Amino acid sequence: MHRRTVARQGRSIAAPLLAGALLAGCTSAATGPEAAPTSPASTAPATAPPQPSPQLTEQQVDSAVDRIDAYVQDAMRTTGVPGLALAVVYKDKVVHAKGFGVRQLGKPDAVTPDTVFQLASVSKPIASTVVAGAVGQKTVKWDDPVTAHDPGFTLADPWVGSHVTIADLFSHRSGLPDHAGDLLEDLGYPRDYILQHLRDQPLAPFRASYAYTNYGLTEAAVAVAKAKGVTWEALAADTLYKPLGMTSTSSLRSAYDSAANKAVPHVRTADGSGWQVSTTNDADPQSPAGGVSSTVQDLARWMRLQLANGGYEGRQVIDKAALGETWIPHSLSNPPSSPAGNPGQYGLGWNVGRDSGGRLRLNHSGAFELGASTVVTLLPAEQLGIVVLTNGQPTGLPEAVGEEFFDLAEVGHESVDWLGFLGKVVPAAALTGVSPTDYTKPPAGAAPAKPDAAYVGTYANGHYGPLTVGTGNGGGLVMTLGPDNRQFPLQPYAGDVFSFQTRGENAVGRSGVTFTVGADGRASKVVVEQLDHDGLGTFTRNG
Repeated sequence: MHRRTVARQGRSIAAPLLAGALLAGCTSAATGPEAAPTSPASTAPATAPPQPSPQLTEQQVDSAVDRIDAYVQDAMRTTGVPGLALAVVYKDKVVHAKGFGVRQLGKPDAVTPDTVFQLASVSKPIASTVVAGAVGQKTVKWDDPVTAHDPGFTLADPWVGSHVTIADLFSHRSGLPDHAGDLLEDLGYPRDYILQHLRDQPLAPFRASYAYTNYGLTEAAVAVAKAKGVTWEALAADTLYKPLGMTSTSSLRSAYDSAANKAVPHVRTADGSGWQVSTTNDADPQSPAGGVSSTVQDLARWMRLQLANGGYEGRQVIDKAALGETWIPHSLSNPPSSPAGNPGQYGLGWNVGRDSGGRLRLNHSGAFELGASTVVTLLPAEQLGIVVLTNGQPTGLPEAVGEEFFDLAEVGHESVDWLGFLGKVVPAAALTGVSPTDYTKPPAGAAPAKPDAAYVGTYANGHYGPLTVGTGNGGGLVMTLGPDNRQFPLQPYAGDVFSFQTRGENAVGRSGVTFTVGADGRASKVVVEQLDHDGLGTFTRNG
């Protein structure tokens, strides 16, 4: 998912970027990253990075296309993922588009190239394409401060809040912590609330650190839409989807929900032996970062535009220079692990690297832990790209298919057991954020909890909103959070420590709830472990 740097949202929309970063390190010899900037990138027009001469023949690509289907079928049998679709673009043509498996377990409807999937974080390079369109139209500049178009926005450091640019937020170098805002989404808060409350988050050094933030990118995209005087969803449709004829693509969850031919999300069963139908979160609040739905047929059109430097069927749809800026490294996302190692770099909505042949390689993975996993990889020097969409939680399958395809094209055989490797790496990324305490096993001799009255009450928190503790209909304490009053039964653990079962895209199993009880026998505050990794999880009793 992409490089977990904190123990918080291991199961977030963004998680597959870890796979993208690892792939960049394993398969590309990336050039040295830009130094962490102390000021925005130059406002001089950008151009797409120079490319070496093509190294692949049409026969090599044709051979890879002929062989990839068998690999997909074997990999799907191994993982059990219900459905997959892929498309390959080469020299401005769709040379392969196919569906495999079923849209929903237990039903016969087959996946086709026209099946709509949720893209998760593959939405990000699509969003940067849209913003490049606005840049080319002179609506905004990549180096515009976000506050120039959204004056109400700020961050914990007001100076940073007034200087952070669209490019800073699209390259995850604002200083916001990893996945800032995602837990507010899990609790049901709308986009405006989440963006306003990014100001509560502690900041790392500005433009000298990298942390992947769905809502940082979303804020930048929303600011661009405000500059245009439209919603983000309308801007994406008018700038990209409609001009390319991407008729099955939308930045609204309602479009996915209403699609007749859509891939239903699936997760593994509790015992890990099979798969079951699931329901993903509504990603509309972070639509630019993770809320697009599309088909491989539509995405092939977008890949053609990318590989043609913004052109499509004789028209310049997106400005070449503005799009080229998205392909340039702006952040060091993963330092090399050895002197001969390869750094991970991030552009504007893209993982950016160089392969062993010196060719630019663009990549992005996406995943919903609740039932989707996707990847897109482009090799511009070869005018070659692949997109792989699945309707199962992250297993490494789409990334493995993409890497296998490029292996087959470039060397004619598999150089790494990609499914074996990524089948361990990608699911492991989702395990971060799990509490070090096993709340299912109270310590020997644990003190009993106090009477319920000690804990019942309402507790305030400026970031997460009020928390209410009451008693459930069947007895026992229940914690209520969020604008929709989501209820979480509390299970006694030891003394004033309880646990609850986390839910949503960022669920991490059981997590702790610790009360501080005063001499009067009443709790004065409560700390919710899952919400406290950035120090924001303390709630103080009202009255």
